[in-house]
Amino acid sequence: MTTPAKSPAGPDFAALDAITDAVESGAGLPDVVRAAARVLDASLVLVDRTGAVLAVDVRSPADERSLTADGTGVETVELRVADTPVGLLRMRAREPEGPGSSLVRLVTTLVASEVERLRAPQRASQEAAAAFVHAILDRAVVEAEEICQRAAAVGIDLEHGASVLVVRAHRQVPVEDGWRARVLAVAERGARAAVTAAVAVPAPLERGEGAAVEVVVLVPCADDAAAQRAAEGVLREMQAGLPGHTFALGRSRVALDAADLARAGNEALLAANVAEGDRDRVLMAFDETGAYRLLLPAMSEDPAELQRFYAETVEPLVAYDDQYETDLVQTVEAFLEADGNVAGTAQRLFTHRHTIRYRLERVRDLSGLDVGSTDGREKLSLGLKAMRVLGVAKRGGPATEAGAGGGRVPRR
Repeated sequence: MTTPAKSPAGPDFAALDAITDAVESGAGLPDVVRAAARVLDASLVLVDRTGAVLAVDVRSPADERSLTADGTGVETVELRVADTPVGLLRMRAREPEGPGSSLVRLVTTLVASEVERLRAPQRASQEAAAAFVHAILDRAVVEAEEICQRAAAVGIDLEHGASVLVVRAHRQVPVEDGWRARVLAVAERGARAAVTAAVAVPAPLERGEGAAVEVVVLVPCADDAAAQRAAEGVLREMQAGLPGHTFALGRSRVALDAADLARAGNEALLAANVAEGDRDRVLMAFDETGAYRLLLPAMSEDPAELQRFYAETVEPLVAYDDQYETDLVQTVEAFLEADGNVAGTAQRLFTHRHTIRYRLERVRDLSGLDVGSTDGREKLSLGLKAMRVLGVAKRGGPATEAGAGGGRVPRR
């Protein structure tokens, strides 16, 4: 193994505990590299033998680009296990003296061993993997045997089942060129930290426009626990690698039969759309979507009917809020959550009771639905659920908020 020529400072064995703890806990390469960066006091980019970035710990996207391109002050350490090269560690010290060569040797040996242990299978090109995943989501391939054969052709093993993740990132700050590709790369390395065979592809074009980027991650696995670890790994990497963004992640149940992967894709999309409208959740599994699950058949088989119901109930309120910057939709939500109690609604929204009553009158005028009747409340409640499932609007902002269309159910 080639190491940079540094001063003969001795290794900091106490600091190395952070790396060994990450390895022993099975936290994955991103956590291992973050620990290594702390030990070496350096920015790091870890790449495998194919040049794919496996993990980073850097100060900024510009710092990452410089490291990846072997910019000024970057040292490259070849990672080997025995005589076999397994990858490269690109490093830029954050202090002038840099880490000692003995410490670098110890750290890179640990990292190389973890890279080899977690080595991902060889795959076809990103374009081939994306074409395969999109074919599944669009039901262009429906027979389990053909799906498995096509999966194997692009290096994906579906023998034991798979889960689907829908990952959405909304930019809240100006972004640089290559932003969409960066979101995709961050999502994939987060998933691969837990399940090395995971593959991430851009969502179909109609679901990835505007100020949001949507990524679909296929996670080969046999149980929900592995799928959840992959989803949590994606969220950790997104939060660490994409500051100034908000996120929504949806996870499907595991499809043990490859023929059920299209259904899994719809489950993940529904969960992501519901998470988008939840104040308190960023990551949501399909099993956690409650009554929204009942709308999955409509979303999957007849989204036009779901759209019509939304148009007949809540859409006039959304349009009014958008035009006049009012809060009718939020008021209806709060009113239903308060079991139809005006005083409770006012307390939730920090608004006077008379204002709430006025807004509810506007709801009746615009929608033709009276919140004072059981039928009116039920239709509005279902209309709000249809809005969330369709991904039409995001709680806390008008319907035309940048990125609000990112997760819409594709029209058929």
